[in-house]
Amino acid sequence: MMNLKTLWQSKSNESDKTTEHINDIDSYKYKTVIETRFADFDMMGHVNNSVYFTYMEIARVKYWKHAINWDWKKTGVVIGQAALKYIVPIFPEDQIHMYVRTSRIGRSSFDLEYLIVKKKDGKEIVCSKGMTACVAYDNQSKQATPIPERERNKMILFEQLVSAEVNPEV
Repeated sequence: MMNLKTLWQSKSNESDKTTEHINDIDSYKYKTVIETRFADFDMMGHVNNSVYFTYMEIARVKYWKHAINWDWKKTGVVIGQAALKYIVPIFPEDQIHMYVRTSRIGRSSFDLEYLIVKKKDGKEIVCSKGMTACVAYDNQSKQATPIPERERNKMILFEQLVSAEVNPEV
């Protein structure tokens, strides 16, 4: 059964939003600034839902360049799945940052997790949480390929992943 909330129903419990403070924000080792553009905002005056995926892409590319130094000439990456949970809106006056981390590494795929945050009263407020399943891709053969050992090792080292998060079978 589908549970739909309509506009005329009572306002949702505000405590739900305050519980979204992420306890493990310190486990993210990479953080970058996301610059908003005028075109990002919709008629409601906040960042349009579709733009969050662009922000994830921007942060992902920065992460791969600075933290992993992925060699794009040898192996590409395609997105197999993307998900996003919207928590609080982003408005034009908000300064936002995005945290990125590798949370799982398989044989040819790995997962990235994202937190978009804004500062309010000196605290970071989580605006959204996202995830992408990334697949190492051979551009010549046009198919998935094992994650190159160099990039795999850099992800493990940078993220200080434990063996439970690294599963070469997947």
